[in-house]
Amino acid sequence: MLRYLFGPGKREEHVRPRVVAAWDGAGPLSALQPPQLAGGWHDLRALTELLEQPVRAGFRPPAKPLWHTSIRTHPTDRILSDAQWAHIAGEIVAAIGLAPHGDPDAVRWVAVRHNDDHIHVVATLVRQDRRTVWPWQDKRKAQAACRDLEERFGLYRVARPGKGSRRWPSPAELNKAARLDAASSGARPGRRASRAGGRGAAPREVLRRRVREVAAIATDEADFFARLAHAGVRVKLRRSTRDPQQVTGYATGMDGHTTASGDTVFYGGGRLAPDLTLPQLRSRWTGTPPSTAGGNAARLAAMGNVPPDVARRAAETVRDAHEAMRAASSPAVASAIAYAAADLLTATAHAWEGRAGGPLSDAAEWFDRAAHDWHGRVPARRVSQAGQLRTMARLIAVMGAVSRDRDTLAALHLVFTLAALAESLADLREAQDRLHQARAARHAAGQLRQYQPPAGTAGARTPGMRAARPPVPDSPATDRRGQQR
Repeated sequence: MLRYLFGPGKREEHVRPRVVAAWDGAGPLSALQPPQLAGGWHDLRALTELLEQPVRAGFRPPAKPLWHTSIRTHPTDRILSDAQWAHIAGEIVAAIGLAPHGDPDAVRWVAVRHNDDHIHVVATLVRQDRRTVWPWQDKRKAQAACRDLEERFGLYRVARPGKGSRRWPSPAELNKAARLDAASSGARPGRRASRAGGRGAAPREVLRRRVREVAAIATDEADFFARLAHAGVRVKLRRSTRDPQQVTGYATGMDGHTTASGDTVFYGGGRLAPDLTLPQLRSRWTGTPPSTAGGNAARLAAMGNVPPDVARRAAETVRDAHEAMRAASSPAVASAIAYAAADLLTATAHAWEGRAGGPLSDAAEWFDRAAHDWHGRVPARRVSQAGQLRTMARLIAVMGAVSRDRDTLAALHLVFTLAALAESLADLREAQDRLHQARAARHAAGQLRQYQPPAGTAGARTPGMRAARPPVPDSPATDRRGQQR
């Protein structure tokens, strides 16, 4: 571990590695700093010996006595000093119980900094009184300490663990996606994965985007599964053990993403996002009563016919929903409207940019983070404005890309109206003390205000033209997005 931390790194990214903090009683940090040898290498023998002394003298030391973590600031944060990083490292090891403040017999540990934005903390699991320490819930405690340090130092504050609208890919999934992408593109191992064909993104992320795009415009369960099949997503249904005719869940997979034995890797809806489980989707389709104003539009969307001025009508719907959200007396009603607006923006981004994605798709991702409730809780659905927004989402999905100057102006009006709704959503999240979602909403609003719709897009359909249902998706080879954030 020390050889890696004081080495050049995998891509020569380690710059001036140095010890910035250590255990109580370690002495001056300059004495712990490994001397640099000819050729740039460091002599690590003395520091290694000091760290390993308690382990060798310990009573039944563990077979794996090393504990390691990295602590990183957000790219928008200021550069912290070595003294500030030392304080942060000390707070982390104290919070998890490895080296409590004022305990002279705690484990030995060091914090190594080799870049501006992060440090590594390395500790042994044997105390200096020869007893072994078994960290309990160290991840939870370390993250709780980080949330406190973010506020104390004025750093970028992130969500508490387990919050949000998605299940993030694991490091193993990201590494596998990078290996597959390198193999398909012929790149050397260790190089940054290419985005060509979408293989640079973890399959879980690709599936989550495709399932959410389909869920935003599907009218019922049968339509949802039919659209998934047309989108190139493999679907496996889970049926009740008591009633084989009853579907209780589903899982999705991608061609080419298999296990070592060749079986397709499937992800249940809940493993993509908490609100993409089948019960949550069913509440989406049945919880909102059809509105009188949107009844005709809903029938046209179901038939595949597009009325004129869809973007203008959608902008008016968003404006009315925005006013209703600001006047709502209950946060649940406001969240329901924002939740439906996220579906509208997702459908708009997919219709105008396709799977290749672009700035509108990125804005939809940020809006989605801000709109969805914690732990996949679905907000109140019996809100007429939410039903109208989803009706417009289906119409825009049928309309496809904008093709005329008048459509382009209407599309800009729609996007700017959604930007105003995103700002109000940010105010709501700030009032709820959900700052990470407030930032996501403001980021989405900024991207929406800078958006320019692709007027004259090749293959764009003229309003009024009948479209097949479900629509045939773009070629998967055009998928270039999905970089992990």
